[in-house]
Amino acid sequence: MSSRAPGTSRSAIRPARCPNGTWETASARPHPRLRPGVIGYRGFRLDFPEPRSRLEAPIGAVTLMLGFRGSVRITEAGGGWVGVGRDRGPRPTGLRTVELTSVLSGLTTTPALGEHSGRLAGVEVLLTPWAAFRIFGTELHELSRWKVHPDELGALRAGVVEELSCVLGELSSWRARFRLLDATLGGWLETGPHCASGTVHAWYALTHSGGALPVTRLADEVGWSVRHLENRFREQIGLSPKSAARVLRLQRARRLLCAGSTQAETAAACGYYDQAHLSGEFKAMTGCTPREFALARGARTDPGGPPATDRLNGEATSLVLRRDTRSGSTHFSKTGGMC
Repeated sequence: MSSRAPGTSRSAIRPARCPNGTWETASARPHPRLRPGVIGYRGFRLDFPEPRSRLEAPIGAVTLMLGFRGSVRITEAGGGWVGVGRDRGPRPTGLRTVELTSVLSGLTTTPALGEHSGRLAGVEVLLTPWAAFRIFGTELHELSRWKVHPDELGALRAGVVEELSCVLGELSSWRARFRLLDATLGGWLETGPHCASGTVHAWYALTHSGGALPVTRLADEVGWSVRHLENRFREQIGLSPKSAARVLRLQRARRLLCAGSTQAETAAACGYYDQAHLSGEFKAMTGCTPREFALARGARTDPGGPPATDRLNGEATSLVLRRDTRSGSTHFSKTGGMC
């Protein structure tokens, strides 16, 4: 008889060794009772001799990274200084930077640069915003401002997330880790604050439209005033409906561009006024142009590295940046993994 818990999806595990180090990834869907609020799990264990970094674009989900080896330094990445498609410029002064072992990232409209030493292990949990509101019991607009350690929010028992991370690291298999997450997150969801059904309905309507649904129509669908919808979104999603729509629309645009659509086709399909409008939104939310992003995604220079593991399946969420220490230039790997 299978030891797998009823309803728990089988883990997809991929270990490998390459000239630049070793890595292992594992992914699974959560137990059905947690869906659709909990989107998925991705475990990773990386052992590389040199530091690694990746550029993270805004996505329509909340990311909880539970680390049990190493830490991640996260820095504001707007303005193009990261150097996608060209040499990285000098790091501006005054940028917000934080170094954490576990990270909770809410919805945002700005990119971030994540860096680590090359040795990192943990599990990423993808959550819908409304599920994150229920689990952590805090107004999500607080998360849109910057990345935090989940224990800093104070809604759960003090230190409980750090304890969970340590236990995850001590378990002997990814399957056991994912089962523990099923049980833990299930308990947190049951005891968390109620999320308005109108918020959930509006979120999925906006998501399914790719961010194209007008705010007034969204409010009409749930029977709320625009102001009430905005207040609920700020509390339980983290961004206003208009800002959330920007994130979802650009998420779709990145996917289309990386699938081969032209900028003109992408702008028309996603509801931008023209290519200039698309380019402006791209620069504001990724720090690079559509062309730079698409070219960087297609230039895989590290074929022995981890496979493509963007935070959201089927979406282009990240660019892995590999620094060539001899020339100072930045190279790219077509993967969203922490590599």
